[in-house]
Order: sequence, then structure tokens, then C-alpha cells
Amino acid sequence: MNLLHIDSSILGEGSASRSLTREVVARLKAAQPDLQVTYRDLTAEPLPHYSAASVAGSDPEQTARDAAVLEEFLAADVLVIGAPLYNFSLPSQLKAWIDRISIKGKTFRYTANGPEGLAAGKKVIVAIARGGLYQPGAGTEFGESYLTVLFGFLGVKEVSFVRAEGLNVSPEQREASLRAARGQIRTLPSPASAALAA
Repeated sequence: MNLLHIDSSILGEGSASRSLTREVVARLKAAQPDLQVTYRDLTAEPLPHYSAASVAGSDPEQTARDAAVLEEFLAADVLVIGAPLYNFSLPSQLKAWIDRISIKGKTFRYTANGPEGLAAGKKVIVAIARGGLYQPGAGTEFGESYLTVLFGFLGVKEVSFVRAEGLNVSPEQREASLRAARGQIRTLPSPASAALAA
């Protein structure tokens, strides 16, 4: 079973989402030691913004890199994604990755009955970190809602979130939120049991 670990925070070791994705991956790896982990740091090795050259495949080096990113996604049974919220949205680094995996004919297609996702059977766990406090479904929350719609469009029905929010409200709120998020991580099922339940 393959796990793809994605980090996108610009904050390095000070990042809440990075610390949480590490803990998620460690928890899943402990539950299933033979889990094969591929790691991609979108800040250390950023993908350029999607462009006309990306779509046309006119740059051989860029085309090869984009194909490798897509193949990593397609090969993954489980994805663990660190998704901080900056100014109400996801980091542009993460959006550039999303543009490389949202490919017509590879991860979705259009049919007479509407779009159909082609990436079914995967499980996605998102460690989402937010400076403020958001109610589920709030009109100002564009990270969790966007990722749920995106992966659903690609055919991924099992998307779960480990939430750490209110991180900038106060040191006490930050600590309490991270403690609660770690509690959520401890309850995650192993990849194998999740696959059997799907």
C-alpha cells in the first residue's frame, strides 16, 4: 500500500500543519509498517504556476515533472496533505500541485451524464491549520470546503480532516487546538482497515 505525504506550509519547523502531517504519517506507519511512503515538500521544491506551456506540454522538462507528480497521485492509496489557510485560501504551492493532478482523461472525464471522477478508492487525510475559528460550512471557510469538492470531483469519496484552528487567537488556544488535533490523529484507522471498510 502506498502513501503520498504532501506538505505546503511556508513556515518550516514552526508550521502546525507540518507537525500534524508528520504525526498522521507516523500513526499510519506504526499501524502498517509495510506502508510505502513518498514525500513531496511543495515549498522546498515548488511547482511553477500552471501555464499554457503546462497545458500544451511544450516544455519537455516541465512535462516530465508534471507527469511524475500525476503518477505519484495515481499510485497512492492514501494521501496525507498539510493544508494551512492563508488569507482565507490554500497556499499557491498547494494549488499548483492540485493543477497537476486535475487532468481530464486521467483523474476525471466528462460524460453525457456529467463529470465522472477516475481516482476512486483513495483515502485522503488533510491536516488543516487555520489562524482563526470557523464554523463548518461557514461562508468564509474556503479550504476544507474546496478540498472536499475537489477530491469528490476526482472520485475520492473518503476525505477526512484533522483540524487545528484558532492558532493565532492566543497561545492557550493554539496549544488546546493542537492537543485536540493530536487526539483526532490517535483515532485514525489504519490504512488497511480503512481500505477494507471502503
